[in-house]
Amino acid sequence: MKRNPVFVGFLQSLGLVAYCSLVGFIIWRGEAWFGNAGNLLGPILFLSLFVVSAMICALIALGYPFIVFWDRKNTKEALKMVGFTAGWLALFVLTFLIALTIFR
Repeated sequence: MKRNPVFVGFLQSLGLVAYCSLVGFIIWRGEAWFGNAGNLLGPILFLSLFVVSAMICALIALGYPFIVFWDRKNTKEALKMVGFTAGWLALFVLTFLIALTIFR
């Protein structure tokens, strides 16, 4: 089944925004939920979360394009999906920055 790269990119970037929002919310409310981590465990936990988040974001953004590239041997479509994902994500970030500026 052939999927539109623009729509796949939109869904992938929407998934990235949703995941980053969830992680951001956890970091924002972390001290209230878990208390102050004043020992070595806090930085270790934060760096572990950072690494796991990088892996999850890579899977969201690159998982399906990799399947298209590897199984279907369609490099052009896979690169289009990655490009549209980056473009949609940049548009979301720009929208959030404008909203922060306006509603500040």
